[in-house]
Amino acid sequence: MSKSNSSTINSILPNLCYTPLVYERINKKPANNLTQAEIEKLIYESVKYADSIEKHGKNYYVNNLSSHISITINSNNFRVITVNKL
Repeated sequence: MSKSNSSTINSILPNLCYTPLVYERINKKPANNLTQAEIEKLIYESVKYADSIEKHGKNYYVNNLSSHISITINSNNFRVITVNKL
């Protein structure tokens, strides 16, 4: 992990936030049935141990190969937008 990615991770992790809609999206797309706490843990761990983080426009795109997911996070308010399977 590069120093810039480490800095980005350190700015994202304490600020992650969610909406009720994103919990629904996360359970719908990967076809899971996770609780809110399980979703938050999955996102937190996936960002913490991300394989790559890229910023394009107003979003961060976080890839975690071991979790097989890609997470889109708004870079202004750190709100999780969606999660996709890799």
